[in-house]
Amino acid sequence: MDKFIITGGKKLSGTIEVSGAKNAILPIMAAALLAKGKSRLINVPYLNDIKMMAHVLRVIGARVDFTDNIMEIDATHANYCEAPYELVSKMRASIYVMGPLIARFGQARVSFPGGCAIGTRPVDLHLKAMEALNANIETDHGYIIANCKKLKGAEIRFEKVSVGATCNALMTAVTAKGETNIYNAAMEPDIGSLVDFLNLMGADIKGKGTSHLIINGVNKLNPAEMEMMPDRIEAGTFVIAGAITGSEITVTNCIPEHIRSLLNKMEEAGCKFEISEKSVKVLPVNKIKAVDMITNPYPDFPTDLQAQYLALMTLAEGSCTIEDTIFPDRFMHVAELNRLDADISMNKNVATVKGVKSLSGAEVMATDLRASATLVLAGLAAKGTTTISRIYHIDRGYERIEEKLNKIGAEIKRVRG
Repeated sequence: MDKFIITGGKKLSGTIEVSGAKNAILPIMAAALLAKGKSRLINVPYLNDIKMMAHVLRVIGARVDFTDNIMEIDATHANYCEAPYELVSKMRASIYVMGPLIARFGQARVSFPGGCAIGTRPVDLHLKAMEALNANIETDHGYIIANCKKLKGAEIRFEKVSVGATCNALMTAVTAKGETNIYNAAMEPDIGSLVDFLNLMGADIKGKGTSHLIINGVNKLNPAEMEMMPDRIEAGTFVIAGAITGSEITVTNCIPEHIRSLLNKMEEAGCKFEISEKSVKVLPVNKIKAVDMITNPYPDFPTDLQAQYLALMTLAEGSCTIEDTIFPDRFMHVAELNRLDADISMNKNVATVKGVKSLSGAEVMATDLRASATLVLAGLAAKGTTTISRIYHIDRGYERIEEKLNKIGAEIKRVRG
């Protein structure tokens, strides 16, 4: 397996560009199955998760062409209503094909999903939404089996906010007869991007950006073309890269409002920024102070930036607590950061971080996607050399991260395994 070898302590300088948003693109790729013909997605990064979803679509019978960050999905001849275990077990987002398969073909057989090992993430909310829309759901030997003669609009009230379940409910409801109301819907920009794409396909969805989505079912959807929005988690990761190394960098092709909760928290900690419509300039400061943080659904602080923010706090003055209410078990990066001489202790889903003067390079292991980015950030700031193994995790969600960071002064070498 590939490794990163990072020589830490380098000042960064220059401009770093954010790629398209993985978490928005994956459900949009699945949504392309809803129409016969060729949909075109622009600004699609080369990521392992996206390549894996393309494999899932090909198994279903779609043709997927992917060159120069443009993806074309022709679902004209899609006719195989199964997403097999060997693919779905590798990537949780494969569950997104379930809604489109039910909506277009009236049936689906999808393996229970896999993905990052960051705690239990059940799909019961997805299934309850589909049952509300008149689908019959059964489980058999690790597979979810759905059948439906005619989807019907319904009232769906999620007991807790779920991005994935909101996406699947939307894609199932767009061709259901009548009106569907989704309450307590996720409000992440990724959901708004999916709403935009479905509406371009001919859907009738109102309430974008709110927790109440109203879908009036239509008889048919058509292929669409859309540019993918920038990745807010990558943008936040790069902003923290500037702050943790005390560097002046500009993060471009981003939407600062999408990471407002992070920027507010970092400003509270003493970080300084110059913010424009599509960029954030990180300004170096003399010290960063420790500030408590709790993750919550958008627009509050995202769980996908919890680990990166924690890395920043390892070098802050004072101590703070970091609580993850979304994925309480998402703290496997703590043990690895402590190997770099951080001072972090755990009590259930709360990390107490006592700031240290410096981190020291060591051999560490990536445990999931965001944890791997966190170790890169810590390695950039640490004295000496940090070696990160199992970096295949980071290739799932960051496009050529070492090349981007090296262009602005980092020293990261990828060693092929």
